[in-house]
Amino acid sequence: MKHVIDAIDLLDRREVLPDDVEKFFKKYNIENYELKELKGFKGKTLFVKIVIEFVKEESGKQTKTLGIIGRLGGVGARPHFVGLVSDADGAIVALAVAFKLAEMKTRGDYINCNIIITTHISTHSPIIPHKPKPFVGSPVDMMTLLRMEVDPRMDAILSIDATKANKVIKVEGFAITPTVKEGIILKVSDDLIKIYERVMDKPAAVVPITMQDILPANINVYHINTMMLPWLITNAPVVGVALTSRNPISGCATGANYIYSLERATTFSVEVAKEFGRNQCQFYDAKEFEILKKIYGDLTNKIRLLAGIK
Repeated sequence: MKHVIDAIDLLDRREVLPDDVEKFFKKYNIENYELKELKGFKGKTLFVKIVIEFVKEESGKQTKTLGIIGRLGGVGARPHFVGLVSDADGAIVALAVAFKLAEMKTRGDYINCNIIITTHISTHSPIIPHKPKPFVGSPVDMMTLLRMEVDPRMDAILSIDATKANKVIKVEGFAITPTVKEGIILKVSDDLIKIYERVMDKPAAVVPITMQDILPANINVYHINTMMLPWLITNAPVVGVALTSRNPISGCATGANYIYSLERATTFSVEVAKEFGRNQCQFYDAKEFEILKKIYGDLTNKIRLLAGIK
């Protein structure tokens, strides 16, 4: 809870400057990070990458790396709305995870993998139409952000995003998605279900993602949001962590960052990191994936070409 509150404290301001971010990073002894201002046709955003290195990378030695991406259009939609918007959830959880893991490392706890956390901070994001509730758009091109959010070192990815502006997953807290790998929607990971049920103390809530949700954002079909799109940049398995609500909530709504949901999603992500490092958390079944790939063929290149990815 403390780490979530600190993440909210950092983001809930009219403008978030690199100096503001670095003050919080210093508090948690975060030293390996990148801050970069990105400019687009609709404004600017501050890209953030944090590396929590528990295992020293050595030449010739395989080091496992979990990617945690805070997906969002923006943390604010000024001048239309004042304050944090619902869409800020992805950035809040990603930063809270970074704060918690960095604190664990400082206190001497060890996870047998490295963690790369990426997100971006835009306090003046555009609003875009969407049914049943409008979204917060990104001031910077989607593919530009995705290319920066996905690091080639990531062996598996949790993509965290506010997912309240819909009618198909309406639960208090958060939900997880089936795994997406190379354009194929796989079954929900049993290991992730176990972690979810331990953290939430209730049956797992699953987002019913469809083929539309894994298509590039420039394809004019209905997308629940952009949570699953990191798969376009990587062959690593991607699982969405969706911050949800019992009623449809607009991405640009303020006063809708539910702290219990944020804390539980943060705890879930940290627990996944622990189990991933112990080889106790598989995102997909490799044998089943190969069977499905033989049946459906290589969807990757076909879909990526639609997004202009070679």
